[in-house]
Amino acid sequence: MTFDDVRKMALTWPEVEDGTSYGTPALKVRKKMLARLRDDNDSLVISGVPLDEREILIESQPRVFYFTDHYRDYPMVLIRLSKAKRAIVEPLLRRHWRTLASKKAVREYEESLATQLLRAKRLVRRSLGEGGSNP
Repeated sequence: MTFDDVRKMALTWPEVEDGTSYGTPALKVRKKMLARLRDDNDSLVISGVPLDEREILIESQPRVFYFTDHYRDYPMVLIRLSKAKRAIVEPLLRRHWRTLASKKAVREYEESLATQLLRAKRLVRRSLGEGGSNP
């Protein structure tokens, strides 16, 4: 992954916008940091990760997750984007987004996802000939 990949993903969520933090590109939700790129241009700083969870992430995937002494006492984890996959990054970001976005924005987004899922299921059923009229 790259920061641009992360950016494109996160900007599809309500209230996410581009910004900067410590002179590097960042993603913000209602002016609060969702994530930022470190100076090395490969590490993503994600906040909202409890320390015990961070330890589990680092133990399970040390090539992807790490932290520096600067972040030792903060609920943050660093992700080496060059080693990460979307399936790893997205859930962490989305969870933190839910804590920063307004309740209304989260609710409307989740309702929209549910509607899209129902439509997709209907299309699959129709394409399989399971429209309900066949025995």
